[in-house]
Amino acid sequence: MTGAPAPHGDHPAHDDPAAHDGPALRALLREVVADPARLPLLVALDFDGTLAPLQDDPEASRILPDAVAALRDLARHTDVVRLALVSGRPTGDLHRLADVPPGTVLIGSHGAERSRVGAHGLDADVITLTDDQQDRLDRLGAEMQAVARGRDGVWVEQKPAAVAVHTRMADPAVGDEAERDALVVGGRLGSKVLHGKKVVEVSVLDADKGAALVALRDELGARTVLSAGDDVTDEHAFEALGADGVTLKVGPGDTVARFRVPEPQDVADLLGGLAADLSGEPLPGAPAGA
Repeated sequence: MTGAPAPHGDHPAHDDPAAHDGPALRALLREVVADPARLPLLVALDFDGTLAPLQDDPEASRILPDAVAALRDLARHTDVVRLALVSGRPTGDLHRLADVPPGTVLIGSHGAERSRVGAHGLDADVITLTDDQQDRLDRLGAEMQAVARGRDGVWVEQKPAAVAVHTRMADPAVGDEAERDALVVGGRLGSKVLHGKKVVEVSVLDADKGAALVALRDELGARTVLSAGDDVTDEHAFEALGADGVTLKVGPGDTVARFRVPEPQDVADLLGGLAADLSGEPLPGAPAGA
């Protein structure tokens, strides 16, 4: 990519779990949108833990109102900004739970699915599995149900090309045991095994967020990519973008991201600032020059 920003400064996010790099990132994004050589900008965001606070019940997750407003404002600048969600959720769930504007690309199931939000619904790409992949997916579902059986708080999610074992609502010791068993099953039946926060997801396709995001970047001709996420699976995206990417870790945990903020509200505030910069308007209540 041309016109990429220089590497992050004296305190990389992965060295300081308590870092709050919002102001530095805001300043960098202001520079990006002022430089035609760095545009268009692809804003690619995880959902849970990034735009929506984490919930024990995934059905309770909702995007923060400030993020909804900011994304709608950003969507008005189609000449310079492209929007995408990059999540472990199926794209159908993303469309149902994430209030994002038409034109937003949804990359789901850690890169295995891709859709686009239309004015009247979801324009989804169809996943076609081979007979072997479908057979392994069926076996995965059955064996992961056996992993969860008898373990309170452990539940199984079936996706179009993957099966996930969730342990967020389980006792920690029970959850750890379930995750270990799920990893064993995944090593035997999966093409891709992802171990995230209180979840083990096994796909019969060889896909990850990084490869999917790079493919979207190249397809759109984006010269700068802002990628934000909170989970270990988002590290694939950060690593794939490398020094050219504007990468943002949300919350604690080791990361290769160049910036870090503590919580989803900080992401919403950054998006609001970016939208204000594109509109040439100050944020409400902000002092001149903020």
